[in-house]
Amino acid sequence: MTSERKMSHLEICRDREVGSKEKSTHLGDVELVHNALPELDFEDMDLSVRVFGKTLSVPVVISAMTGGHPETKKVNANLAKAAKDLGIGMCVGSQRAALENPRLEDSFRVVRKVSSDILVVANMGATQLLSPKVVDSAERAIEMIDADALAVHLNPLQELVQPGGDTRYKGVLSGLSRLAASIKKPIIVKETGCGMSREAAERLVGAGVSAIDVAGAGGTSWAAVEYYNAKLQGDSMKAEVAETLWDWGIPTAMSLCEVSSLGSKVKILASGGIGSGLDMARSIALGADLVGVARPLLIPAFTSPKAVESKLNRMIRELKVASLLTGSRTVKELKTAPVFLKGELLNWVTQRGLGVRSNARG
Repeated sequence: MTSERKMSHLEICRDREVGSKEKSTHLGDVELVHNALPELDFEDMDLSVRVFGKTLSVPVVISAMTGGHPETKKVNANLAKAAKDLGIGMCVGSQRAALENPRLEDSFRVVRKVSSDILVVANMGATQLLSPKVVDSAERAIEMIDADALAVHLNPLQELVQPGGDTRYKGVLSGLSRLAASIKKPIIVKETGCGMSREAAERLVGAGVSAIDVAGAGGTSWAAVEYYNAKLQGDSMKAEVAETLWDWGIPTAMSLCEVSSLGSKVKILASGGIGSGLDMARSIALGADLVGVARPLLIPAFTSPKAVESKLNRMIRELKVASLLTGSRTVKELKTAPVFLKGELLNWVTQRGLGVRSNARG
């Protein structure tokens, strides 16, 4: 059942309109201050980063999308080949189906078979932390793809509106603490389109996680995905609740400000509606160490690695151009480039008492 649901989710994301209806990422409320005298040659730009033991040519990862069904093997292979050619990282989709059925492991193993060098992140769900066998499951997920890190995804909204979804979340934080103390690989905790608050981030840091992927609202809505899923399964109640909560969550820009207000206690990944290299640059200027892209790559991933590369190459070029236009040659410099906050983002930062960063003005 888990395997078929994974394929259904992938097809819904590919074929249906599952983006936010009215809510945006609010990355458009971030103005990067133009530098008319950057004193840089484009060829001198170096946005490489080293993270989780691997060097990336640019601070970009392909966010978690799929795996766990035979037909997803080709999609993951195409994504991995693009990641290899571009020198970026990749997080696989939830490995629960393969942990339940070893015959599905190859849909994930294909990622590491493509390359032994790229950054690969394993993936398991928060409710799996409630199992007494969680450490064993985590180690199996990591071994399956020789992962460099483990992502634990938080998706309470999705589960609550999903027909047959998990409704138990009490004990997730303590389970996460035990897991962090038991495995050697760094743990990334990621939301799934609903964003991250400062308060939640503080508890995650206390639990010992190495990184937080904010996965904010404004991009793919998993309530929307489950709306279509519930409709297909004839569950009108779940479909109606999902439709009501379609736009629920903290937008990506706000989530970045929330987590970056903690300082350098944890690495930050920005994802959720990242649609351009300019969005990437804005995210890094707000404090992100890495930027994740998912749905814009989904349709290309059904076609070929070159189609994925073409999409990413444009975004990476935009990121480098935007960085140069702020006078930033490196990611470290871009993280301190002056920015101007406006609109709802500025209101959020002010009302939440997050303060305005030293390189930001409102």
